[in-house]
Amino acid sequence: MQLVRQKGKVRAYRVGVGLAALVVAATGSGCAGGDGQAPRPAPSAAGRQAERGPAAQKQAAGPSGALSAYAGKVRRAQAKRAAAAKKWGLEQTPLAAPPPPAVKPRITTRKGFEVEGGDELPPVFTTVPTKEKIVFLTIDDGAEKDPELLRMMSELQIPYSAFLSDYVIDDDYDYFEKMRDRGVALHNHTLNHPYLPGLSYSAQKREICSQQDRLQKRYGTRPRLFRPPYGSYNKDTLRVAKSCGIEAVPLWASEAFPDRMEWREWDRDLHPGDIVLTHFRGRGEWKGTMPDMIRRVMRTVTAKGYAVAKLEDYV
Repeated sequence: MQLVRQKGKVRAYRVGVGLAALVVAATGSGCAGGDGQAPRPAPSAAGRQAERGPAAQKQAAGPSGALSAYAGKVRRAQAKRAAAAKKWGLEQTPLAAPPPPAVKPRITTRKGFEVEGGDELPPVFTTVPTKEKIVFLTIDDGAEKDPELLRMMSELQIPYSAFLSDYVIDDDYDYFEKMRDRGVALHNHTLNHPYLPGLSYSAQKREICSQQDRLQKRYGTRPRLFRPPYGSYNKDTLRVAKSCGIEAVPLWASEAFPDRMEWREWDRDLHPGDIVLTHFRGRGEWKGTMPDMIRRVMRTVTAKGYAVAKLEDYV
């Protein structure tokens, strides 16, 4: 299976702002007011703006002011990120993602990933349709609960999404609560991580919908996204997922480990909108730690000119 790719393009927007000059004409001869006193000079445009307060000032600034404020925010964030990159052993500072789109792109099932009669079922995809040079980082299951990961991702300001299985998070739900409080979306990866196509409809419903209920009860939000274990699913999987609130099924285009990247695509490269998969694992199963894995991801992504964006802003 092969996707048609478009090269990422950087789009520049030019905002032109014209400042209107205010001309104030004096009444009469301009030498004296009606009460014999010199007329008060009319306040300048800047003076009137200051008198109107912060809200009016922001409105008066218009698109130019909004663009300037955003640019300043990005500069400050990048300065902090540069210091964090040095602390965490990255040679390059991770790139800042562009602002999220005003309208999310339409997600459809990737060719070759369809199920018969599945047009109304949640789409299954490996890449989000976008021309921006961004990728999305997703982490599965929840076995390793490394506090260094939480600190690293917060300091580097790297967005990611977690797909959780209850059987490996139930010994420390609080770890993922801290993750949620840092702005990470927590999604469904089943109760027990089974091979779903080998289960009946009712057994799949227990695995998927019961995990929906547990995550909602524990963390306050019902997941919209679901990733089947091993990326394996059938029509029943998608029917069940839709029945309990799942809107989309993101798989992945590449997978990250501390010592390597593995690729789904024939060209072994990143593409705009690609989803990157990794796992909550440590030295017990990997040749490295979770921070080692993040270093591998960010070195690869940044060297290729990509930024990491938040999946939920696009799906």
